[in-house]
Amino acid sequence: MRTEAANLGNRAANRVELSGVLVEREALRYTPAGIAMLNARLSHGSEAIEAGQPRQLEFELPVRFAGSIAARADRLALGEQLLVTGFLAPRRRQSKSLVLHVTDFASPGRSTN
Repeated sequence: MRTEAANLGNRAANRVELSGVLVEREALRYTPAGIAMLNARLSHGSEAIEAGQPRQLEFELPVRFAGSIAARADRLALGEQLLVTGFLAPRRRQSKSLVLHVTDFASPGRSTN
């Protein structure tokens, strides 16, 4: 997982890149404004170095696809390996829970997405 937290002028960065396996996917739905939305979960496993020591990381993270990217994601199979890029945002207004909003993704096992 790579995050960029540098302050860029008056604007703080919020960009996340994460690899993982698609382990859950809800049905594609549409907002009242007609925007396609797809909620899913990504399972991630890796090793990171913290304080000079290796640390095993295993977690699941809720992800949200919106717009044309949601239709692409709706064709993914559970168990498919993904590399997603996006930003973190609260699940709902005033919520403390975060969701990774996916702005782009690649599936190494597919020739086209």
